[in-house]
Order: sequence, then structure tokens, then C-alpha cells
Amino acid sequence: MRVLVTGTDGYIGALLAPVLTTHGHEVIGLDTGLYTDGWLSTASPTSMTSMRKDVRHVRAEDVHGFDAVVHLAELSNDPLGEHNPMLTEAINHQGSVRLATLCKAAGVARFVYSSSCSVYGAGSDSLRTEESETCPQTEYAKCKILVEQALLAMADHHFSPVILRNATAFGPSPRMRFDIVLNNLAGLAWTTREIKMTSDGTPWRPLVHVLDICDAVACVLETPRDHSHAQILNVGTEAQNYRVREIAEVVAQQFTGCRLTFGPSNGDTRSYRVSFEKIHTLLPRFSCARDAAMGAQQLRELFEQINLTHDTFEFRAYTRLQQLKHLLSTGQVSSDLFWC
Repeated sequence: MRVLVTGTDGYIGALLAPVLTTHGHEVIGLDTGLYTDGWLSTASPTSMTSMRKDVRHVRAEDVHGFDAVVHLAELSNDPLGEHNPMLTEAINHQGSVRLATLCKAAGVARFVYSSSCSVYGAGSDSLRTEESETCPQTEYAKCKILVEQALLAMADHHFSPVILRNATAFGPSPRMRFDIVLNNLAGLAWTTREIKMTSDGTPWRPLVHVLDICDAVACVLETPRDHSHAQILNVGTEAQNYRVREIAEVVAQQFTGCRLTFGPSNGDTRSYRVSFEKIHTLLPRFSCARDAAMGAQQLRELFEQINLTHDTFEFRAYTRLQQLKHLLSTGQVSSDLFWC
């Protein structure tokens, strides 16, 4: 299968492209290059055919001839979305829908969209299914829902969208992110020998290893179309629905000598537990092979291997909002994040 992956210089994309290649697919990448300043690995970046292009500048000829498109390239995470809601809307909603429209017109048969369990937002302790009411708390999550709705409306016999609502990702990637919960806690544990929580850690967060997300994408592409056509699938496993304090405890156990403390409730309304029964029913080949303890152990081993310093942990390229603020303040990108 000939597959275009957008966001190949991102946290997931840097791993997804090699995974799909090992599955025998011909993979072409597309990325605007906002996060290429960060590479947290002793290995050199793998060479691959890639388009250096903003998703808002994609043309019909760029997507012609692909069997599938996997779309990752959006502004990632809640703080970034709240920093500039209008820009998040322009890229994450309008840009994604425009890309899907071009793909459908060009005859791309399958479109895999990377959504998020953050669309569930705030709720009770009951498990949220794909049919549950959504309650987005941020611009990022609101845009995810708008794209999902547009994709489902576009589905027909010729265009098959699949929406993957990923749990919160964790684990090592050469395009590392330290602004997601488990990775951030692991970095703190290694560089400061302390995890000092500013909250009581009671909100729920489902987690999924970044490589399990990659496996889910591969499974969708390699499963008969009818098994996933126009479906929304939560990606993860119910065993990895954690309270944030439990994530901190798992990380602390993997970093010997790390001190763990908690604070008072900080009023964070983002709390959700998620059911993952549907993906395991429709895609029986898919399974989550890695849990939070394994991810924390892998991060500790990586930090040992590269001798992670506090300066590297704090480096702007590993935190999405800091990196974009740097590019803006140094005049490398315009206010709408186009390269100058």
C-alpha cells in the first residue's frame, strides 16, 4: 500500500513511518518542520522520501496516487490550543478538513485521522465509549470533534475515513515530547530525583504507548475496509485507565530514590475513563503490548544511555508551546506559523 503520513517529524510520526515501512508499505512523509530542532536518540534520523510542506499548502497533486493517508499533522496538546484558539481552528479544523476533501477528490480510498480521547473532557467515573456524549474542555478537543464530524459526513463507497481517538501517549520517541504526562514525570524523576505534584492527582487519564498507536494505525490499514469504515475507535486498553497520581507512582517506582509528593486539588476538570472494547472487537489483531511501567522503564533506560541533563530535558524543542514561541520570537515563522 502507498501511504502518505502527515506529521512525520512529530512525536508519533517519527515512529509511525518506520513501523509502516517494516510492514511492507511504501511510506511518503509530509511535515512543515516546526519541531526538527529536537532529536533525542543516539541513532541518526532515518532517510525517507518526504515533502517539506505545511498541511494548509497541500495541493491535489500532492495526494494523488496514494492508497491511504494517515493524518497526524496538527497543533498538538491543550496548552498550545489555548495559546491561540484561532490558529488552532485554522490548522486543526479547517486545515484537516481541507486535506480530507483533497484526498477524497484525488481518489484516496482510506483516510486515518488521529483524534484524541480528550474529546470526552469531563465526566463521571463511568467508562466512556465511542457513543458517549463528548464534553471537550479545550480548543484542541473541540477541533478534534469538528474534524470527526466532517469526516463521517464525507464517508461513502469510495472514501473510507477511520477516526482513532488515542488515549494520552507516552514512551520514548526520537522526536521526544516532555509536555505529556508520563514523559514529563519521568524527566522530572531523572533530572531532579523528585516528582512534586501541584495537584492531588485524582483526575483520570487513559494512557497508550506511542508504539501501540502505531500498531493501531497499521492494523487499520491492513484490515478489510468493512471492519473499520467510518468508525470511531478509542485506542488503548481499559487496564491503562489511571488516575494521575497512579501514573506518578508508576514512574516513581522505576526511578530509584525519586521522592513523590502531592498537592491540593487544582480544579482541573479534565477527567475521563474510557472503554476500549470496540477496537478490540472490530480489529482483533490489535493489542496493547506495552503498559505504563514498561514505558517508564524504557524512558529511564534512554535517559541513562544519553545521560539526559536538566538542560536537555528543559530544551524548548521537546515542549510544543515553547518551541513555537521560540520560532515566533526569533522571526523564523509568521504569526500564522508559516515559515518566513
